[in-house]
Amino acid sequence: MEQALNTAGQPVKRGTMAHDHDVAMLLAESAVQRRDGAAIRSHAARLEELALRDGHRLYLAIAQRAWGVAHRLAGELAEAGERLNQALEQFAEMEARWQVGRTFYELGELAVARSDLAGARDCFSKALSAFEAAGAGPDAEQARQSMAEQGWLPSAPVDPSKN
Repeated sequence: MEQALNTAGQPVKRGTMAHDHDVAMLLAESAVQRRDGAAIRSHAARLEELALRDGHRLYLAIAQRAWGVAHRLAGELAEAGERLNQALEQFAEMEARWQVGRTFYELGELAVARSDLAGARDCFSKALSAFEAAGAGPDAEQARQSMAEQGWLPSAPVDPSKN
């Protein structure tokens, strides 16, 4: 994927080609999923630069969430909270339910890092609600699993026929 950053975008013979900000967004999101702090910082910086240049609100909010995760992973909890809350506000304004859910999930992870279990429970619960409203089954399951691990939801019974 990183090789795509150095690929000329024009001319395109069939269809369209991803623009730099699309590639930067995918790289930032992939780094967040892997919890790779160094990669997040690199790709979030580029995504933020491009989003500001292009006035792309969605990608700017995604960059802010990525920065929030990078800060949390580095133990910079105040900075993480600032970035995640900025992202949440922007996603809420855009009514991007799935993105709101993902950001609440990251705020839940931040609350756990702060040993704020009541805050974590609230954030994971809000993430679950947003994912369910968006029909995002796998993400809703991840939120349920995080809540079950903390004892806030009963674990799903194991189906012996699937082992």
